Amino acid sequence: MSNKTNEGRVVIVTGAGQGIGRAHAHAFAADGTKVVVNDYAAESAAAVVDEIRAAGGEAVAAVGDVADWDTGAAIVATAIDAFGRLDALVNNAGFLRDRMLLSLSEDEWDSVVRVHLKGHFVMLRHAGAHWRAQAKAGERVQARIINTSSGAGIFGSVGQGNYAAAKAAIAELTIQAAAELGGYGVTVNGIAPAARTQMTMGAGEAMAAQMAAPEDGSFDAMDPANISPLVVWLGSPASASVTGRLFEVEGGRVTVLDGWQRAASRDKGARWDVAELTPVVAELIDASPVQVKAYGAR
Repeated sequence: MSNKTNEGRVVIVTGAGQGIGRAHAHAFAADGTKVVVNDYAAESAAAVVDEIRAAGGEAVAAVGDVADWDTGAAIVATAIDAFGRLDALVNNAGFLRDRMLLSLSEDEWDSVVRVHLKGHFVMLRHAGAHWRAQAKAGERVQARIINTSSGAGIFGSVGQGNYAAAKAAIAELTIQAAAELGGYGVTVNGIAPAARTQMTMGAGEAMAAQMAAPEDGSFDAMDPANISPLVVWLGSPASASVTGRLFEVEGGRVTVLDGWQRAASRDKGARWDVAELTPVVAELIDASPVQVKAYGAR
Protein backbone atom coordinates (compact mmCIF):
# COMPACT_ATOMS: atom_id res chain seq x y z
CA MET A 1 0.00 0.00 0.00
CA SER A 2 1.37 3.41 -0.97
CA ASN A 3 2.11 5.96 1.74
CA LYS A 4 1.79 8.79 -0.76
CA THR A 5 -0.96 11.23 0.24
CA ASN A 6 -1.68 12.39 -3.33
CA GLU A 7 -1.39 9.17 -5.31
CA GLY A 8 -3.27 9.53 -8.61
CA ARG A 9 -4.33 13.13 -8.05
CA VAL A 10 -3.67 16.01 -10.47
CA VAL A 11 -2.33 19.45 -9.54
CA ILE A 12 -1.66 22.70 -11.39
CA VAL A 13 1.29 24.68 -10.07
CA THR A 14 1.63 28.20 -11.49
CA GLY A 15 5.00 29.89 -11.77
CA ALA A 16 6.60 26.47 -11.52
CA GLY A 17 9.55 27.09 -13.82
CA GLN A 18 11.88 28.02 -10.99
CA GLY A 19 12.20 28.73 -7.27
CA ILE A 20 9.39 27.79 -4.90
CA GLY A 21 7.02 26.77 -7.70
CA ARG A 22 9.57 24.37 -9.17
CA ALA A 23 10.10 22.86 -5.71
CA HIS A 24 6.33 22.40 -5.31
CA ALA A 25 6.08 20.68 -8.69
CA HIS A 26 8.84 18.22 -7.79
CA ALA A 27 7.41 17.56 -4.33
CA PHE A 28 3.93 16.83 -5.68
CA ALA A 29 5.37 14.53 -8.35
CA ALA A 30 7.39 12.66 -5.73
CA ASP A 31 4.14 12.20 -3.76
CA GLY A 32 2.42 10.50 -6.69
CA THR A 33 0.68 13.55 -8.17
CA LYS A 34 0.43 14.25 -11.88
CA VAL A 35 1.62 17.83 -12.37
CA VAL A 36 0.64 20.58 -14.78
CA VAL A 37 3.68 22.85 -14.80
CA ASN A 38 2.75 26.42 -15.63
CA ASP A 39 5.24 29.16 -16.31
CA TYR A 40 5.34 32.29 -18.43
CA ALA A 41 8.57 31.04 -20.00
CA ALA A 42 8.13 27.96 -22.19
CA GLU A 43 11.75 26.88 -21.75
CA SER A 44 11.50 26.91 -17.96
CA ALA A 45 8.24 24.96 -17.90
CA ALA A 46 9.60 22.36 -20.32
CA ALA A 47 12.76 21.92 -18.25
CA VAL A 48 10.77 21.15 -15.09
CA VAL A 49 8.52 18.72 -16.97
CA ASP A 50 11.64 16.92 -18.25
CA GLU A 51 13.09 16.78 -14.72
CA ILE A 52 9.89 15.26 -13.32
CA ARG A 53 9.64 12.68 -16.10
CA ALA A 54 13.30 11.75 -15.69
CA ALA A 55 12.57 11.02 -12.02
CA GLY A 56 9.69 8.74 -12.97
CA GLY A 57 6.83 11.19 -12.51
CA GLU A 58 4.11 12.45 -14.83
CA ALA A 59 3.92 16.08 -15.93
CA VAL A 60 2.88 18.35 -18.78
CA ALA A 61 3.59 22.00 -19.46
CA ALA A 62 0.97 24.75 -19.71
CA VAL A 63 2.71 27.93 -20.79
CA GLY A 64 1.25 31.39 -20.42
CA ASP A 65 0.17 34.38 -18.37
CA VAL A 66 -2.03 33.33 -15.44
CA ALA A 67 -3.62 36.79 -15.29
CA ASP A 68 -5.02 36.40 -18.82
CA TRP A 69 -8.61 35.11 -18.70
CA ASP A 70 -8.45 32.76 -21.68
CA THR A 71 -5.00 31.46 -20.70
CA GLY A 72 -6.29 30.60 -17.23
CA ALA A 73 -9.11 28.58 -18.77
CA ALA A 74 -6.64 26.85 -21.09
CA ILE A 75 -4.37 25.85 -18.20
CA VAL A 76 -7.30 24.18 -16.41
CA ALA A 77 -8.31 22.50 -19.68
CA THR A 78 -4.75 21.19 -20.06
CA ALA A 79 -5.04 19.29 -16.78
CA ILE A 80 -8.34 17.71 -17.76
CA ASP A 81 -7.27 16.92 -21.33
CA ALA A 82 -3.93 15.42 -20.29
CA PHE A 83 -4.94 13.56 -17.13
CA GLY A 84 -8.75 13.42 -17.12
CA ARG A 85 -9.18 15.32 -13.87
CA LEU A 86 -8.05 18.18 -11.64
CA ASP A 87 -7.72 17.92 -7.86
CA ALA A 88 -5.59 20.83 -6.70
CA LEU A 89 -4.39 24.27 -7.71
CA VAL A 90 -1.32 25.97 -6.31
CA ASN A 91 -1.29 29.68 -7.12
CA ASN A 92 2.36 30.68 -6.97
CA ALA A 93 3.20 32.85 -10.00
CA GLY A 94 4.44 36.39 -9.41
CA PHE A 95 7.27 38.88 -9.74
CA LEU A 96 8.57 42.07 -8.12
CA ARG A 97 8.91 45.71 -9.10
CA ASP A 98 10.27 47.12 -5.84
CA ARG A 99 10.20 50.84 -5.19
CA MET A 100 9.13 53.21 -2.42
CA LEU A 101 5.46 54.22 -2.72
CA LEU A 102 6.20 57.79 -3.73
CA SER A 103 8.47 56.57 -6.52
CA LEU A 104 6.21 53.81 -7.88
CA SER A 105 4.96 54.30 -11.41
CA GLU A 106 1.44 53.41 -12.46
CA ASP A 107 2.77 50.52 -14.56
CA GLU A 108 4.86 49.16 -11.66
CA TRP A 109 1.74 49.15 -9.49
CA ASP A 110 -0.58 47.69 -12.12
CA SER A 111 1.74 44.95 -13.38
CA VAL A 112 2.55 43.53 -9.93
CA VAL A 113 -1.05 43.67 -8.68
CA ARG A 114 -2.23 42.16 -11.97
CA VAL A 115 0.01 39.09 -11.92
CA HIS A 116 -0.25 38.35 -8.21
CA LEU A 117 -3.85 39.23 -7.37
CA LYS A 118 -5.65 38.91 -10.70
CA GLY A 119 -3.57 35.83 -11.52
CA HIS A 120 -4.78 34.17 -8.33
CA PHE A 121 -8.39 35.09 -9.11
CA VAL A 122 -8.32 33.96 -12.74
CA MET A 123 -6.95 30.52 -11.90
CA LEU A 124 -9.21 30.14 -8.85
CA ARG A 125 -12.23 31.16 -10.92
CA HIS A 126 -11.67 28.65 -13.72
CA ALA A 127 -10.66 25.75 -11.47
CA GLY A 128 -13.50 26.54 -9.07
CA ALA A 129 -16.07 26.57 -11.87
CA HIS A 130 -14.90 23.11 -12.94
CA TRP A 131 -15.30 21.74 -9.41
CA ARG A 132 -18.67 23.42 -8.94
CA ALA A 133 -19.94 21.73 -12.10
CA GLN A 134 -18.70 18.38 -10.80
CA ALA A 135 -20.38 18.89 -7.42
CA LYS A 136 -23.68 19.90 -9.05
CA ALA A 137 -23.51 16.78 -11.20
CA GLY A 138 -23.43 14.71 -8.02
CA GLU A 139 -19.72 13.86 -8.03
CA ARG A 140 -17.75 13.76 -4.78
CA VAL A 141 -15.20 16.59 -4.94
CA GLN A 142 -12.09 16.71 -2.76
CA ALA A 143 -10.44 19.74 -4.32
CA ARG A 144 -7.76 21.97 -2.86
CA ILE A 145 -6.54 25.50 -3.59
CA ILE A 146 -3.33 26.79 -2.05
CA ASN A 147 -2.67 30.51 -2.51
CA THR A 148 0.65 32.28 -2.00
CA SER A 149 0.62 35.38 0.15
CA SER A 150 3.71 36.77 1.93
CA GLY A 151 4.91 38.17 5.21
CA ALA A 152 5.07 41.44 3.31
CA GLY A 153 1.33 41.21 2.76
CA ILE A 154 0.62 40.52 6.43
CA PHE A 155 3.07 42.86 8.13
CA GLY A 156 4.13 45.26 5.36
CA SER A 157 7.54 45.67 3.75
CA VAL A 158 9.27 48.98 3.10
CA GLY A 159 9.84 49.49 -0.62
CA GLN A 160 7.32 46.83 -1.65
CA GLY A 161 3.99 48.63 -1.47
CA ASN A 162 2.61 47.14 -4.70
CA TYR A 163 3.66 43.60 -3.77
CA ALA A 164 2.53 43.94 -0.14
CA ALA A 165 -0.90 45.25 -1.16
CA ALA A 166 -1.40 42.40 -3.64
CA LYS A 167 -0.30 39.78 -1.13
CA ALA A 168 -2.57 41.23 1.57
CA ALA A 169 -5.47 41.02 -0.86
CA ILE A 170 -4.56 37.40 -1.61
CA ALA A 171 -4.78 36.59 2.10
CA GLU A 172 -8.31 38.00 2.19
CA LEU A 173 -9.20 36.32 -1.11
CA THR A 174 -8.25 33.04 0.56
CA ILE A 175 -10.74 33.62 3.38
CA GLN A 176 -13.41 34.72 0.90
CA ALA A 177 -12.92 31.75 -1.41
CA ALA A 178 -12.90 29.28 1.48
CA ALA A 179 -16.31 30.59 2.58
CA GLU A 180 -17.81 30.50 -0.93
CA LEU A 181 -16.34 27.26 -2.31
CA GLY A 182 -16.65 25.03 0.74
CA GLY A 183 -20.10 23.83 -0.28
CA TYR A 184 -18.64 22.35 -3.46
CA GLY A 185 -16.02 20.25 -1.66
CA VAL A 186 -13.19 22.76 -2.18
CA THR A 187 -10.86 23.91 0.60
CA VAL A 188 -8.80 27.08 0.19
CA ASN A 189 -5.71 27.89 2.24
CA GLY A 190 -2.71 30.14 1.86
CA ILE A 191 0.98 30.24 2.69
CA ALA A 192 3.36 33.09 3.45
CA PRO A 193 6.74 31.55 2.54
CA ALA A 194 10.27 32.73 3.20
CA ALA A 195 12.89 31.13 0.97
CA ARG A 196 15.77 31.77 -1.40
CA THR A 197 14.38 32.60 -4.84
CA GLN A 198 15.28 34.74 -7.81
CA MET A 199 13.03 37.44 -6.34
CA THR A 200 14.60 37.46 -2.87
CA MET A 201 18.18 37.15 -4.15
CA GLY A 202 17.58 40.20 -6.34
CA ALA A 203 16.34 42.32 -3.44
CA GLY A 204 19.73 43.75 -2.45
CA GLU A 205 23.05 42.57 -0.99
CA ALA A 206 21.80 42.38 2.60
CA MET A 207 18.88 40.15 1.64
CA ALA A 208 21.06 37.99 -0.61
CA ALA A 209 23.51 37.43 2.26
CA GLN A 210 20.67 36.52 4.61
CA MET A 211 19.25 34.05 2.11
CA ALA A 212 22.53 32.38 1.10
CA ALA A 213 23.02 28.66 1.73
CA PRO A 214 25.28 27.89 4.71
CA GLU A 215 28.82 27.00 3.70
CA ASP A 216 29.26 24.44 6.50
CA GLY A 217 26.64 22.07 5.11
CA SER A 218 24.20 22.61 8.00
CA PHE A 219 20.42 22.83 7.51
CA ASP A 220 19.65 25.26 4.70
CA ALA A 221 16.67 27.09 6.18
CA MET A 222 16.19 29.15 3.02
CA ASP A 223 16.00 26.22 0.59
CA PRO A 224 12.72 26.63 -1.37
CA ALA A 225 12.07 22.89 -0.98
CA ASN A 226 11.40 23.47 2.73
CA ILE A 227 8.12 25.17 1.81
CA SER A 228 6.72 22.35 -0.28
CA PRO A 229 5.83 19.61 2.25
CA LEU A 230 3.08 21.74 3.79
CA VAL A 231 1.79 22.69 0.35
CA VAL A 232 1.67 19.05 -0.72
CA TRP A 233 -0.19 18.18 2.49
CA LEU A 234 -2.64 21.06 1.97
CA GLY A 235 -3.21 19.72 -1.54
CA SER A 236 -4.10 16.26 -0.28
CA PRO A 237 -7.32 14.63 1.01
CA ALA A 238 -5.71 14.59 4.48
CA SER A 239 -6.24 18.37 4.81
CA ALA A 240 -10.05 18.20 4.40
CA SER A 241 -10.77 19.81 7.80
CA VAL A 242 -8.50 22.82 7.20
CA THR A 243 -9.76 25.77 5.16
CA GLY A 244 -9.56 29.56 5.19
CA ARG A 245 -6.19 29.43 6.97
CA LEU A 246 -2.89 31.15 6.30
CA PHE A 247 0.43 29.56 7.27
CA GLU A 248 3.83 31.24 7.52
CA VAL A 249 6.52 28.77 6.45
CA GLU A 250 10.28 29.23 6.83
CA GLY A 251 12.92 26.54 7.18
CA GLY A 252 11.51 23.93 9.54
CA ARG A 253 8.98 26.26 11.16
CA VAL A 254 5.24 26.37 10.37
CA THR A 255 3.19 29.14 12.00
CA VAL A 256 -0.54 29.76 11.81
CA LEU A 257 -1.15 33.43 11.02
CA ASP A 258 -4.25 34.75 12.73
CA GLY A 259 -4.86 38.26 11.46
CA TRP A 260 -7.73 40.73 11.48
CA GLN A 261 -9.34 39.33 14.59
CA ARG A 262 -11.10 41.65 17.02
CA ALA A 263 -8.83 42.64 19.89
CA ALA A 264 -9.62 45.08 22.75
CA SER A 265 -12.97 46.85 22.62
CA ARG A 266 -14.87 49.45 24.62
CA ASP A 267 -18.54 50.31 24.16
CA LYS A 268 -19.84 53.59 25.57
CA GLY A 269 -23.40 52.78 24.61
CA ALA A 270 -23.70 56.20 23.00
CA ARG A 271 -21.86 58.33 20.43
CA TRP A 272 -18.30 59.24 21.40
CA ASP A 273 -17.16 62.85 21.71
CA VAL A 274 -13.92 63.54 19.83
CA ALA A 275 -12.22 64.82 22.99
CA GLU A 276 -12.97 61.57 24.86
CA LEU A 277 -11.17 59.34 22.40
CA THR A 278 -7.51 60.18 23.11
CA PRO A 279 -7.29 58.14 26.37
CA VAL A 280 -9.76 55.51 25.13
CA VAL A 281 -7.76 54.69 21.99
CA ALA A 282 -4.55 54.59 24.05
CA GLU A 283 -6.16 52.10 26.45
CA LEU A 284 -7.41 49.93 23.59
CA ILE A 285 -3.98 49.80 21.95
CA ASP A 286 -2.30 49.01 25.29
CA ALA A 287 -4.76 46.13 25.81
CA SER A 288 -4.22 44.70 22.31
CA PRO A 289 -1.39 42.52 20.96
CA VAL A 290 1.80 44.39 20.09
CA GLN A 291 1.79 45.28 16.40
CA VAL A 292 4.46 43.55 14.29
CA LYS A 293 6.64 46.10 12.51
CA ALA A 294 6.80 46.11 8.74
CA TYR A 295 9.92 44.55 7.26
CA GLY A 296 12.55 47.27 6.91
CA ALA A 297 10.73 49.71 9.23
CA ARG A 298 12.77 51.59 11.80
